[in-house]
Amino acid sequence: MDRDLSLIDRLERLYAAVVADCLDRLGARSQVLDPRIRPLTAAMKVAGYAATVRCVEVDAVPESRDDWYRGELAAVDALQPGDVMVVSTCRGSYWGELLATASLYRGARGIVADAYTRDTLALIELGFPTFAAGIHCADSLGRIDVEAVGVPIECGGVWIEPGDLLLGDHDGVVAVPAAFAEQAIGLAEEKVEGENLVREKLAEGMPVAEAFRTYGVI
Repeated sequence: MDRDLSLIDRLERLYAAVVADCLDRLGARSQVLDPRIRPLTAAMKVAGYAATVRCVEVDAVPESRDDWYRGELAAVDALQPGDVMVVSTCRGSYWGELLATASLYRGARGIVADAYTRDTLALIELGFPTFAAGIHCADSLGRIDVEAVGVPIECGGVWIEPGDLLLGDHDGVVAVPAAFAEQAIGLAEEKVEGENLVREKLAEGMPVAEAFRTYGVI
C-alpha cells in the first residue's frame, strides 16, 4: 500500500487535542487512547502510520535460544519509514534502547505501547518518541511474546488497524482511522487557524462568549 508521508508531516504540525476534536465532529468519538499512556518527557511528540503488534503474556522462557525475542525482533525489522510501532495492551516491559536504536535506523517515528518500557534515560537521550503505560525494568523474555504483527489490535482501549495514523503529545495519543485521515487533518488545520485568531482577540480583551459567538472556536 502506497503511503503519503506528507500527510504525516501535516499531522505532526498539529496537536492531539485539536485532532480529537475534529474526529468528534466526524462521528469518530472514541479515538483517544487511555490517559495511562504517557510520553517519557513533556516535549516528546510522535506522528506516523500504525505498525501494529499484538502481544500476549507468557510465563516461560523458550527452550531454544533461537526463539528468544523472536517476535519483538521481527516487528522491529519490519518497520518502514514513517511508521509508529503500536503495541497492544499487555502487562510487561516491551521496549528498550537497543530496539529504539534499530527502529530509528529504519525510519520509524516512535512507539505507542499499552505496555511498559525500560532504559528510559537512554531513550530520552536518544530522542526516540516513547509513549508507554509505565516504566518497569523486568525483561520481556519469558513474560511477553509477540503473537502477530500487522493485524488489528486494541491499544489503550482503542481499536487500531495497520495503516491508521497516530498523533501523540503531552496531552495524550489520538488514533486517526485511515478512512478519516485526509478529512480530519484538513479540519484540524482549519481549527488551528481559527484558534490562533481567537487567541489574539482574547489577549486583546474580547469576552470569551463574544469570541465564541463570532468565531465558533474556544
